[in-house]
Amino acid sequence: MRRIVRLAAVGPDDVVVEVGPGLGSLTLALLPEVSHVTAVEVDPILAAALPETVAELQPTHTGRLTVVQADALHLTSLPDPQPTALVANLPYNVSVPVVLSFLQHVPTLRRLLVMVQLEVAERLAARPGSRTFGVPSLKAAWYADVRLAGTVPRSVFWPVPNVDSGLVEMVRRPPPPTTATREEVFGCVDAAFAQRRKTLRAALAGWAGGASAAEAALRAAGVDPSARGEQLDIRAFAAVAAAKQQLSSENPLP
Repeated sequence: MRRIVRLAAVGPDDVVVEVGPGLGSLTLALLPEVSHVTAVEVDPILAAALPETVAELQPTHTGRLTVVQADALHLTSLPDPQPTALVANLPYNVSVPVVLSFLQHVPTLRRLLVMVQLEVAERLAARPGSRTFGVPSLKAAWYADVRLAGTVPRSVFWPVPNVDSGLVEMVRRPPPPTTATREEVFGCVDAAFAQRRKTLRAALAGWAGGASAAEAALRAAGVDPSARGEQLDIRAFAAVAAAKQQLSSENPLP
């Protein structure tokens, strides 16, 4: 827990949102270091117990804690103070949707440090051309610079799980410059990887309105139509989505 807090690089000026605090191990490590922790817990019993745990073990920090009993996947806003960082040991089955949802709905987040299943961590931090590069890599890269910050052996958990864990660091930056919306870019990404083995000309045919329209958009964006999705970074996908938008406005359907 101390390592996670250290790698998160949070301090007295930070407000941290923690997802899935459980029994409060990470919460207790965060509270002495930051100005406030908003803990989002779906389980009502654990949510009710967390303030009691803090009151017993860190009574001077009770005023720094807010507990929100809710499903993090369905949250679109948080109570004040607004968080500057997300630090969490995420439930592994919902880790990617939670990360993307918070990046979308909580614009004040500047940094994220999350522990997830190692395979998921590698996918989030993957670069174009790598075996693990795909939709999570690209959608995370829309919002932030992403890197694998470390690994966590399964032996530190009890009971010992069947998987290793990874620490992922994300530092928010502006999205790629494009005239396309985030939804349009993500639609292009989803289409490209729905048929990952196909060329982009073929994979994007349904999304673009035909193979020839896909090829026109790809060429207008400076992308080889025979390339595959895993070869493109998020800037290239943003350019393809913008090119399709531009071509559609120039040649509207009758």
